[in-house]
Amino acid sequence: MSEDRRRRARTPAAADQALIAQFLDHLWLEKGLSDNTRAAYARDLNHFACWLNQRGLGLDEVVRADLQRHLQWRLEQQLRPTSTSRLLSTLRGFYRHLLREGLIDADPTLNIDSPRRGRPLPKTLTEADVEALLAAPDTATALGLRDRTMLELLYACGLRVSELVGLRLEELNRRLGVLRIVGKGDKERMVPVGDEALDWLARYLRDARPELGGDSRVEELFLSQRGQAMTRQTFWHRIKRYALEAGIDKPLSPHVLRHAFATHLLNHGADLRVVQMLLGHSSLSTTQIYTHIANARLQTLHREHHPRG
Repeated sequence: MSEDRRRRARTPAAADQALIAQFLDHLWLEKGLSDNTRAAYARDLNHFACWLNQRGLGLDEVVRADLQRHLQWRLEQQLRPTSTSRLLSTLRGFYRHLLREGLIDADPTLNIDSPRRGRPLPKTLTEADVEALLAAPDTATALGLRDRTMLELLYACGLRVSELVGLRLEELNRRLGVLRIVGKGDKERMVPVGDEALDWLARYLRDARPELGGDSRVEELFLSQRGQAMTRQTFWHRIKRYALEAGIDKPLSPHVLRHAFATHLLNHGADLRVVQMLLGHSSLSTTQIYTHIANARLQTLHREHHPRG
């Protein structure tokens, strides 16, 4: 491969970058999608554009056969069907936008089927796992007290990690015991906070935040060691460390306590639509995945304890 071809393989052509930027601006102005969602769209489009550049094509030159060849290539590379489905969703939105803008004559994604995929159950934790994880931070230190409070709030409210680290002081109403959460697509929801989590919040605000923040004017509720807003990456590294200390050897993801929140609510008889509202899901079908977890748990208990299981 020539030096020019290798360079194009790493970075999309300028014309493609301009089309991607225009589409991302459209998402921001018209749909109000979150920064994380737009970043995911950008990654998918950049990867696809690089693949096209290696073959001498631009994003606005693609026809259905090119897209089929790319899907075949992904299959040969044994890339996950879930990531391919996400890519196709991104491309459908991208090419519909180009078509509306008059930049292409036909949508190459028409009549392209998404790969068939199973419905994987989210990894979750048992209630004993959660208790061990919550007990791991050393609450005699400011950092440990902050981390315990963040874990308690994550589990008590079913928040996304990005929602947790983005929480501002003004969004916490301790008197009413609720949080005002701004979730995906800038959609707001009110989430109740349990008494246990409220107690830890009170301790954190009294004993730890002043030590971490000093005279800081940072609006975020949770502060780093330097008095700045926490990042998702920093908090997630700390969760993994506490999981090791708690002896939890299950695969973890940033959503693990959110999954546990939903699963444990359903295991204790919560209504599915209530869980949907608490999680901030726009569609009930998204929440229904947790009923499969609850059913799987019931089947396991039946096999273990019923005389004819």
